[in-house]
Amino acid sequence: MMNAVGIDVSKGKSTVTIRQPGDIVVLPPCNIQHTQSEITELINFIKELDGETKVCMEHTGRYYEPMASWLSKAGIFVSAVNPMLIKNYGDESLRAPKTDKADSGKIARYALDRWNKLPQYGYMDEMRNQLKTMNRQFTFYTEQRTAMSNNLIALLDATFPGANTFFDSTKNYRDGHQKWVDFVYTYWHVDCVRRKSRKAFTEHYQKWCKHKDYLFSPKKANEIYDKASDLIAVFPKDENTKMIIREAVNTLNNISATVENLRFEMNSLASQMPEYPIVMAMNGVGASLGPQLIAEIGDVTRFTKRGALTAFAGVDPGKNESGKYSQKSVPVSKKGSPHLRRTLFLIMDNLLLRSPADDPVYAFMANKRSQGKPYFVYTTAGANKFLRIYYGRVNEYLSKLEEQRQKES
Repeated sequence: MMNAVGIDVSKGKSTVTIRQPGDIVVLPPCNIQHTQSEITELINFIKELDGETKVCMEHTGRYYEPMASWLSKAGIFVSAVNPMLIKNYGDESLRAPKTDKADSGKIARYALDRWNKLPQYGYMDEMRNQLKTMNRQFTFYTEQRTAMSNNLIALLDATFPGANTFFDSTKNYRDGHQKWVDFVYTYWHVDCVRRKSRKAFTEHYQKWCKHKDYLFSPKKANEIYDKASDLIAVFPKDENTKMIIREAVNTLNNISATVENLRFEMNSLASQMPEYPIVMAMNGVGASLGPQLIAEIGDVTRFTKRGALTAFAGVDPGKNESGKYSQKSVPVSKKGSPHLRRTLFLIMDNLLLRSPADDPVYAFMANKRSQGKPYFVYTTAGANKFLRIYYGRVNEYLSKLEEQRQKES
């Protein structure tokens, strides 16, 4: 006997329906609060059912993760499926009501129809969920870092205009600091430079570089002094101005440190995924974008074909056909993950910047660009091709790992 448990998960509660073949309802739709007592009661009820039982739910947002984890750890088969598969699953009613009770029943029917094809949720899924969460936090803090950087530059326009352009050095990946940011913490006003003699400033700046472990250049010291001597400051050099600039610097440095810590931890967690080495070997993917790509794609084996992965990313070419009519140019679907699309376009930008002649994705984009195609068109086409290559390489690599594991066992 097959028992299909359909769970529509929301914040704080879940709606559960249990069905068997033949349109038999074992448990009509009921609400289960996300408390230890009610979850335990549901687990006991499921374990008492005769026959084989499978739980199915949508992996929407973060709400499904606690329920999936609790049931899985209790030894119950759990499958978390793409919500688009449930949404597109056929209804026999023309009304198609959208309620938690109706959705849980629909999920249960879907589980019965796809019984042998339901992917099982497990420990690796939890790690992937954690990696995805870290990536979303990484993106959030990166955006905050950009906002705080722009805020500091705007403040400097009133105290030390152009100070952010003094150095070409990139951020220090040990703690996320940038030289210009550390510089304006000490020299927060033009008068901090020009009220000293050239010699005094040069000596002070040299000691500062040594203390901060930055390279010192007498030429750069003279350049900064000359520029500061000719600048106009709006705000006076007083304690209020000093507090405003230094607080902005501290906030930016704290956020930058968080970003770099997340970057390191994401790479560490991603390295535990089986596909990590093959993904990191792909052109355009580095220590930052590699873990982001793994986080947003997840387990590639859950996609039955290449087209399913490109559709998930929303970079699959659109189609508009009816009878003899066929539209030649249709925009991409954009129905998939915007986070994955963002990562893909960053990878495409990397490829365009590096221009690896032997890379098939770059060669494909370069050809499209030579034909006069717009930037968005050839980068989207490149992202589609990149995902198709990703799908083939990763699946082939995972298959070899599985064969090796079976031989060793």
